Formats: sequence, C-alpha cells, structure tokens
Amino acid sequence: MGVLNVTPDSFSDGGRYVDPEKAITHGIRLANEGADVIDIGGESTRPGSRPVSAAEEMARVLPVVRGLRRALSLPLSIDTYKSQVARAALEEWADMVNDISALRFDPDMVALVVAKRVPVVLMHMQGTPRSMQERPCYTNVLEEVKEFLLGRVRFALESGANEAQIMIDPGIGFGKGLEHNLALMRGLPTFASIGKPLLVGPSRKTFIGKLLDALPEERLEGSLAAAVAAALAGANMVRMHDVRQARQAIRVADALRHGADKEF
Repeated sequence: MGVLNVTPDSFSDGGRYVDPEKAITHGIRLANEGADVIDIGGESTRPGSRPVSAAEEMARVLPVVRGLRRALSLPLSIDTYKSQVARAALEEWADMVNDISALRFDPDMVALVVAKRVPVVLMHMQGTPRSMQERPCYTNVLEEVKEFLLGRVRFALESGANEAQIMIDPGIGFGKGLEHNLALMRGLPTFASIGKPLLVGPSRKTFIGKLLDALPEERLEGSLAAAVAAALAGANMVRMHDVRQARQAIRVADALRHGADKEF
C-alpha cells in the first residue's frame, strides 16, 4: 500500500503533494514502483494534529482520486474516518476505506461501507490524533489491541458487513510508546490469528526515529527492516512511503518464507 498524503502537515511528507497535479504524478509513480493499492489521505493524523472539515478534506482528495482513477486501474483507498469524505471518494470510484477510528468517530461510516460493500480497514488507536501520544498506557498492549480489534470486527459484522470486507491494523504509532510498538511488531502473529487480512503501517514512524535517532526522511533503512519483519510475521499488506525499496525487500523476505518460485 503506497502512501499518498495530500496534506500540508503530515509528519513525513506534509506539503509535498498538496497540489493535485503533483499528487497525481506521485500516485502514478507509486504505481509504477509496484504499489498494489494507493492510500490517499487529506487530513494529517500525526501526533498533535488538529482535525479539518469534511469540505476541506474533500477539496484536497477528490481531484486526486479523480485523476488517479483516470490514469490507473489498481485499487485506490481513501484514508478517512468521515463518512461524507468516504462517500464522495467512493463515488469517484475509490475502492476501499482506511478508517483509523475503526468505525467509531462517525456513526454513519459503518452504514456506508455496508451499503457500498467495499473493503474497510479497522485500525486500533488509543485516544485521538491530537491527544494519542500524551500518555499512552496499557497493562498488556498485545492483548488489549487484539481485544479491541476483535470487538470492532464483531461490530462491523453485526452491523451488516460481510466477512470478506474487513481488514485489521494494530495501529503502529497511534497511541503507543516505543515499547508498545515493539511489542506489537513482535506480536503480529497474534493479530494474524484473528483471521482477517492484516495491514501494518511502520513506514518512517517515530519508533524507528527513536531507535535510530533519525529524522523522518532518514528512516528508510529502519522502515524496510520493520516492513520485512511484518511480512515474515504474517502481515498481508504493509503501508509504505518508499514503495520500490519496500517491494524489493519484501520480495526477498517472501522468497525466504515461501520459496523463490512463488509469484510476487
């Protein structure tokens, strides 16, 4: 999953792709580098970020969704927790919804994904983007995140979603400290055991910066290490800024796990 942030303030690439034409060009580049899905987001969810209105978010993402849909056939994901934004993007032929709130922040989101029958990612987050890194606290982060995800899967199914629609994401960096993130990465098989496709997003995250004393733009090698670890631990998809490098690294990891003759 290639990351395409069309925001002025995302933690890593904020401001780079605010112009729709630049964003579309970058999205095509991600596809050419081997992205299987492009995840388009119009609101920064970095620690301490403030929410933007649905109107502002739609103004940022819809021209990009429209332009990429004309240029590409691969699936497009809309990274939003607002049903109004998701609905507008799906009407422009986006294919799936990546909801960091796991259908909690907007009560209309679950009805939308049920009606549209599109894939939806349910992610764990403690708190909100603005407050999540103030004092993240867990007794057992692995068990608590697993129980949360099981509960949100159950909620989606009871609301009318079908089994095949649902993906899960433990939410690396969303309301977690360094040791929490490391525990989640080590414990990824726990989430794979839930039986839903597992998405992991380690790319350029703060835990890598803390381990390497590195700025976001200096975290490529650490991000690749985390992506490979995720793939070997059972992740079905990794969400990455550096698609070409991640795909090459995972291709080797995949061969180590499954053999060189597996098509990737």
